[in-house]
Amino acid sequence: MNQKLTISVVLFLLLVIIDQYIKYGFVFLKYGFESDCISLVLAYNYGVAFSMFEFLKEYLKFIQLALIVAIFVYLYFNKEVFLKYYIPISMLLAGGLSNILDRFTYGAVVDYVYWHCGFDFAIFNFADVIIDISIVLILYMQYKQYKEDKKRV
Repeated sequence: MNQKLTISVVLFLLLVIIDQYIKYGFVFLKYGFESDCISLVLAYNYGVAFSMFEFLKEYLKFIQLALIVAIFVYLYFNKEVFLKYYIPISMLLAGGLSNILDRFTYGAVVDYVYWHCGFDFAIFNFADVIIDISIVLILYMQYKQYKEDKKRV
């Protein structure tokens, strides 16, 4: 447990620091890049994915923070879930808390990756990618477990 917790904390801190550094660069150092398919441009998202719930912008940080606290409480009482999924859970919490930190720091989530090759896609950031990868990892691990359980029956 201690080794997994240490790995989890280190991964969490590393991902938050990387994400916040990139966002700092776009906000204060004016990072940017333009190409035919991808542009790296500063954008503020006052909602959640695809700017949904933008009308809740003043309250979203508290709603999301409450959800993160609920996850921590759940994991505290269900340590076996943490032990099984500690890598993707660390990634999920890092991405989520980093985006919440944006809301407290900048008033909105800092987004900067704009895909426009063939079609326009929502602007997103590194934390969003971390969250997506963590969900894919959890689903893959669940699928793998399902296949193993099915073989035993």
